[in-house]
Amino acid sequence: MGKVYLVGAGPGDPELITVKGMKCIQQADVILYDRLINKELLQYAKRDADFIYCGKLPDDHTMTQETINSCLVRYALEGKVVTRLKGGDPFVFGRGGEEAEALVHHNVEFEVIPGITSGIAAAAYAGIPVTHRDYSGSFAFVTGHRKDHGDEVKWKSLAQGVDTLAIYMGVSHLSSICDVLIKYGKSSSTPIALIHWGTYSEQKTVTGTLANIVSIVKGENIQNPSMIIIGEVVRLRETLQWFEKTTMPIYEYA
Repeated sequence: MGKVYLVGAGPGDPELITVKGMKCIQQADVILYDRLINKELLQYAKRDADFIYCGKLPDDHTMTQETINSCLVRYALEGKVVTRLKGGDPFVFGRGGEEAEALVHHNVEFEVIPGITSGIAAAAYAGIPVTHRDYSGSFAFVTGHRKDHGDEVKWKSLAQGVDTLAIYMGVSHLSSICDVLIKYGKSSSTPIALIHWGTYSEQKTVTGTLANIVSIVKGENIQNPSMIIIGEVVRLRETLQWFEKTTMPIYEYA
């Protein structure tokens, strides 16, 4: 029997993958990869490795999650080393938990290789620390897109109990997110940033407040993939931004 590695490829900059994650790419017989991984990483695979694209766009899934699960199981049962390469971290909104459950169900051996998630890395590349002794003693990872019929995000608790919010997959719901946070007690002047293609050379960051960010994002044509960071730590970007000063933004988005 083979083995499956659920690997976090990091946020986009190919140099941010872990050493162990890179070894999993180099040793794989089959690599199933997502839309948001940096394709440069695939060049380190074996020449005879098989590549399977599993990318997902909103309302446009190349493969269903059930099909991906079946592929992982099938190739492992054929005796192959399988690397499931995911953007960010496999257990942070990466459906890695669902895939691991499928592997356990079929008695397939697997390992989880953590990766740097965009909620931390994109913010750091934009000059925004998610925690800071003067501004933030707590932060939360939040999804802006829930599974059909899933529980609603507990916005009231988040608005009143967490200093910094890192919201994934939330651009299309930005207006309602801002409205509900204000409804539950966040000041309309709370700083917010959207980081488009974080850690890539194309990275572009816009900032504003809960009251005006929707119009700013529309004017700057910020779309997915973008991380949303909300909290007083966003104010630090003005002095701590570094990455966008060292690169030449291309502003060509896939």
